[in-house]
Amino acid sequence: MRRIFPIVLASVLSLALGAQVALADSPHFLFANSSVGATTGVLSVSFKEVGLGNTATTENVTIHVDTATATYQCFNNGGKHPKAGNKETVSKSLTTTETFPVSNGQTTGTISTGPPDTGGFTCPSGQTLFLIDVTYSGISVTGSAGDSLGATPDPISAGPFMIEQ
Repeated sequence: MRRIFPIVLASVLSLALGAQVALADSPHFLFANSSVGATTGVLSVSFKEVGLGNTATTENVTIHVDTATATYQCFNNGGKHPKAGNKETVSKSLTTTETFPVSNGQTTGTISTGPPDTGGFTCPSGQTLFLIDVTYSGISVTGSAGDSLGATPDPISAGPFMIEQ
């Protein structure tokens, strides 16, 4: 009995410590909150990712948007939009990856993308191009290990505004 007790104790401690290490390297996002800049139309997602372990010093985080839609319109120098319909709506998917520092097995940051470009739409002479509104849907953040979380709110829209391009 005296010989078995140390072996059993060592086995239990080994399992307990091993379970803690396994939990420590289990990357996952605690939150991903989306917002759109009122003066830029840029989508920003603030996040916190934990469970990165104690050896990582940086973490690559990717923001992916299934559909980013923006409306661009031309206005004349008097601030009026011509009735000719110089207006264009563009939609595309967006993906951006950034590197964030890791401290104590976690990282917190904000990653941004968008709005989608004009797709080649331009204004005639004497008119200026403006971003009028933007909508982002299917928003998610993904860590290096493949852990992912959908951002909220989703979809998110902003406008009408007049952001000169």
